[in-house]
Amino acid sequence: MVDKILDFLNGEMSRANDFLYGYFLVIVLVLTGVYFSYITRFVQFRMFFEACKVLVEKKDKYNKHHLTPFQALMISTASRVGIGNIAGISAAIVAGGPGALFWMCLMAFLGSASAFAESTLAQIYKTKDVLGFKGGPAYYIKNGLGIKWLASLFAVILIVTYAYGFNGLQSYTMTSAFQIYYDQSAGATSFSDSGLPVGIGLILTAFAAVMFFSKSHVIGKVSSYIVPFMALIYILLAFAAIFLNLEKLPAVFDMIIESAFDFKAIFGGFAGSVIVYGIKRGLFSNEAGMGSAPNAAAAAHTSHPVKQGLVQAMAVFIDMTICIASGMIVLFSQAYITKQTGASGEVLSALPLVQAAMREYYGELGLHFTTLAVVLFAITSLIGNYYYAQANIKYLTKNGNIATAFKVTAVAMIFVGAQMNLTIAWNIADITMAAMATINIAAIFMLSKVVIKAMKDYESQRKAGLNPEFDPESIGIANTTCWSKK
Repeated sequence: MVDKILDFLNGEMSRANDFLYGYFLVIVLVLTGVYFSYITRFVQFRMFFEACKVLVEKKDKYNKHHLTPFQALMISTASRVGIGNIAGISAAIVAGGPGALFWMCLMAFLGSASAFAESTLAQIYKTKDVLGFKGGPAYYIKNGLGIKWLASLFAVILIVTYAYGFNGLQSYTMTSAFQIYYDQSAGATSFSDSGLPVGIGLILTAFAAVMFFSKSHVIGKVSSYIVPFMALIYILLAFAAIFLNLEKLPAVFDMIIESAFDFKAIFGGFAGSVIVYGIKRGLFSNEAGMGSAPNAAAAAHTSHPVKQGLVQAMAVFIDMTICIASGMIVLFSQAYITKQTGASGEVLSALPLVQAAMREYYGELGLHFTTLAVVLFAITSLIGNYYYAQANIKYLTKNGNIATAFKVTAVAMIFVGAQMNLTIAWNIADITMAAMATINIAAIFMLSKVVIKAMKDYESQRKAGLNPEFDPESIGIANTTCWSKK
């Protein structure tokens, strides 16, 4: 009976996803990226080195309870860098073809301009928190557009998406990373019935409880230590594997391009095509335009909103680099080429395929490192996702009891997620992500003139040799409670 209900729910959600991603979101996301790249004159590349300067501004400028630009970047990167960069990339390549990697990169290229716009807006319309700042799409929808009901709807959807959908998915994937070890031990029962998911879920839940009930600047510090270290090692190992197989590089590139532009296959079944898989998994991975990263961007202490916009645009490129690394790990492997199967007889996909590929290159060490990377990426993603949801709980209510109840249920979801069905988790995440992206994209389109005003103000001050300071009244931007000098 339960299996029939799950199958029915999966079928309905799959149909909803086919509509959302078959045409609607693909077109909207591409147009949004093109639009903001055009009106900002490709700010994501034009001001890349400016973003690097902002990122290393001296710490003594910041109150200890404020997030630095680097810490805000790491929180957003922590959420971006997770299962979408490892399991999601592999799943998209197996389901859609190697060309999915091309479309993911294209989405990152265009999406970084959208990330700049939404994070700049988050800084412009942020408000003061107890010890620092808070903000995000709910705040710029309310203060910038004056549409309170839409702001509240966005906040609710984001909480459901991140605290319950994505965090459940991260927890499940981290738990499943250990299945390969259980299978090797020839356990008498299935992994799900072995008790291991319960044990792992309890450990992860205990960690989540400690982090979720701590202060926001502690979350930023933890992410700023773990994320750069693991991301750098993962990228280095991935490109070392590529270097060891350089003779295959031309063939792999040909495979990617041929698959990406196989228009007969694409338009024969667009909803399940390489473009859709690439954009869907790319959006899940880099989150540009979704309205998630602005919640972290708003918390940073900076002298001008554009600074944080530039930093968050850079985060998309960090995510893209890790996606490319994961994609190449898979495409160079024999496990992908020979369509290797697992213990169940199914073709390897998602995390098991990446684990098998890394084992090819580095033996058991590669397998263990991939598992460790997934665990740490999942942990930091749990932290980043919770941070986003917490910011929106603060938007909806100041009631301390409700905030505490939210924390308790968010922690409980980590345990539930460790036992969750992967297909259901992906479908839920896709649907709620689509709703978030739709609302946020509409909002940043309507506020695009504000973005351009802020960008021109920043550039004019830089040309005058100044460290830009934001004065919204002087450029005609209203309702900016944190920046007003009155």
